[in-house]
Amino acid sequence: MNGNGTGEGTGALEGAVVAVAGAAGPAGRATLLRLAEAGATVVGCDAHPERLAEAVDAARYAHGGATVTGETVDLLDLDATRDWAKRTEAEFGRVDGLVHLVGGWRGSPTFQETALSDWDALEKLLIRTVQSTSLAFQEALERSDRGRFLLISAAGASKPTAGNAAYSAAKAAAEAWTLALGDAFRKAGGEAGPRTASAILVVKALVNDAMRAERPNAKFAGFTDVTDLAEAIAGVWDRPAPEVNGRRLWLTPQP
Repeated sequence: MNGNGTGEGTGALEGAVVAVAGAAGPAGRATLLRLAEAGATVVGCDAHPERLAEAVDAARYAHGGATVTGETVDLLDLDATRDWAKRTEAEFGRVDGLVHLVGGWRGSPTFQETALSDWDALEKLLIRTVQSTSLAFQEALERSDRGRFLLISAAGASKPTAGNAAYSAAKAAAEAWTLALGDAFRKAGGEAGPRTASAILVVKALVNDAMRAERPNAKFAGFTDVTDLAEAIAGVWDRPAPEVNGRRLWLTPQP
């Protein structure tokens, strides 16, 4: 919703161009819908072309006239990711945001049973994709008057548990990388302060309607619904860049 709670288009996103990495999952679908509702042009990418096409079509159908596109991009390939950023700016004239929703989870019953193959997989999904998108989109975001780089992270990065060592460590590394980008934006802004922001939205975990239908008796205590996450993502554009740059924005109680 916007500041007056009407749920109409968010002024700060009207006419903005926002890229969404990992757009085909439940959080991605909700984010495409919310950004399109706010008047943004939304450019999604995902490794699953069929699911991505469904997510793009759903956002277009829900908000007739909205420009929502999607393409398959290998975010482990920095050159391919840079090409995606360049194509996006060339086609739409600007890039005002990159929302990083690429996820994945692997865990173990105990610390001793941690499989280092889990780390190998999570390093690619949770760290390398952040590195690629941040390096690829940094300059375009700095050219924007409202640029935002947003990472979705988990509370476990700040308070890891024994069975989540690989996941929590990967999330913590992704957060550190995102905060380093924020420092670059701070330095680029000089004495006037950053015009562009890099921020982290922290959840305990995410839940969606399909998960509730599958487990009707589950409480999902402390989980953030994907629609609430999408609302929080859109809301970051309503706040001044210096207020959110280099910050962890908690959507769950801070451990």
